[in-house]
Amino acid sequence: MKRIRIALLLLIFISVCATCYAEIDANKVSSENETYIIRRISGSPEWNKIPEIPIDKVLWTEDTGIRAKGQLCYDEEYLYVHLSAAEKDIRAEYTEPLSPVYEDSCLEFFFQFSGSDNYFNFEINPNGCLCIQFGPSKTDRINIVRDDAAEYFDIHTNRVTDGWETRYRIPLSFLKLFYPDARFGGEWRANFYKCGNKTINKHYLSWTKIELETPNFHCPQYFGTIIFN
Repeated sequence: MKRIRIALLLLIFISVCATCYAEIDANKVSSENETYIIRRISGSPEWNKIPEIPIDKVLWTEDTGIRAKGQLCYDEEYLYVHLSAAEKDIRAEYTEPLSPVYEDSCLEFFFQFSGSDNYFNFEINPNGCLCIQFGPSKTDRINIVRDDAAEYFDIHTNRVTDGWETRYRIPLSFLKLFYPDARFGGEWRANFYKCGNKTINKHYLSWTKIELETPNFHCPQYFGTIIFN
């Protein structure tokens, strides 16, 4: 009987320790998750008043000194996106839909609705050439092409002293084509990237860190959280 009691006590102790460890580990994962609050606006975006998202996690290559940042805001009709890069040697070759703009100097915004396995990727180069895809993984995606993309997404690009920037907007009506109940609210999962596979200084940067050995931005398990205010 004494041995049984000792065995039971040991089982209880192990169970309690395992629970505590799981809670500690969960807290560790949570504390490393990046979060960004998206502000609601009235009228045109005033980007100098919108908090910035640092795209500064250097991945898979030596640090080339290139840096980028992003900003988001929204109203009833649109999610507004502003991305910029401090980049000296800019590559901008592609102009046609479905071009591999990630080979150029490229800024990217990936996002996923809460509870969905699918995610969107918006990738753009300094020419305003926008590549959009949708699906659950890198190898299972559909390409989205609009002949009027420049007008529909209100795409603007600009060369600045130390690099380039882009602005565009994503209509809620566009998202409703995929999710009829879509709305700007609650929490989404997302990541922001800067890359240039064929630039003079090949580079990969992200907002949230990616713990993979080889380059791959299509990994929603490493997305951060964006919250609509």
